[in-house]
Amino acid sequence: MTFAKLRGQRAVLSACCAMLLVAGCAKREPGKIALTPPTPTLPADQIRPATAKSILDGMARYLANTPRFSVVVTGQFDVLQDTGQMIEFGDTRRLTVQRPDRFRQIVEQGLDERHIVLYDGKDITVFDPNHKVYAQASKTGGIDAAVRYFLRDLRMRMPLALLLTSDLPSQLDARTGTLEYVEKTKIDGQNVHHLAGRSDTVDYQFWIAEGKQPLPLRLVLTYKTAEGNPQFRAQLAHWNLSPNLSANEFSFKAPEGARKIAFLAELADLQIQDGVSTNTVGGKQ
Repeated sequence: MTFAKLRGQRAVLSACCAMLLVAGCAKREPGKIALTPPTPTLPADQIRPATAKSILDGMARYLANTPRFSVVVTGQFDVLQDTGQMIEFGDTRRLTVQRPDRFRQIVEQGLDERHIVLYDGKDITVFDPNHKVYAQASKTGGIDAAVRYFLRDLRMRMPLALLLTSDLPSQLDARTGTLEYVEKTKIDGQNVHHLAGRSDTVDYQFWIAEGKQPLPLRLVLTYKTAEGNPQFRAQLAHWNLSPNLSANEFSFKAPEGARKIAFLAELADLQIQDGVSTNTVGGKQ
């Protein structure tokens, strides 16, 4: 039995749509953002692309340089059914980050689905308290290295994981094709800048708070190359930039009766290795 199999059909479906921020976007040269040239006759406050880039960069730098924070992410994602109907599912993620090498994510889906992802600087742990099983993998190097390992090597999913990393500014820069300022509006009474960006595979929208704390308050991702153009939508609320955190916040102690299992990717790698070994022996025979 593997951890991935225990997450259920809805979690598997969510993995198809709730991707890493702008994961899958075609990479561009670092530092190159193709912006629509502003019309020289426009007033300075109407040069929308330059304004958009400044705001997006400001948000990314601010979040990447925040030493610790917590936020509640309420997400909804579309899943195309065999009938052709698009159905919306959702989850709530409580994220806590302490740079450079600690993070925690508590995920709640439906009425009773819940799992926890922890990183203590040495190990990444995924725990399912309902089934009393957990998977664990060793990884040092800090949050950035742990997130890359979690996504690429373990082939797990963590929506908006890019927001945890310290290289958020360069990642957004490299992955963005065009960028526009849409409007200034309000979310929960707070002034926000609404931006719209595009890449070859994903269209994204950010609503970023105006002022000295340019935090993302809402975002929408549209997957242009996926059938039905499904979306991932998220509200980011209850930001706390100075949470009181202890070492226990990120450590894991297996409860009595909990069983350790493998990540699905680890089993797949072992099966491939076994297959290669068998074929080699067979060839020699």
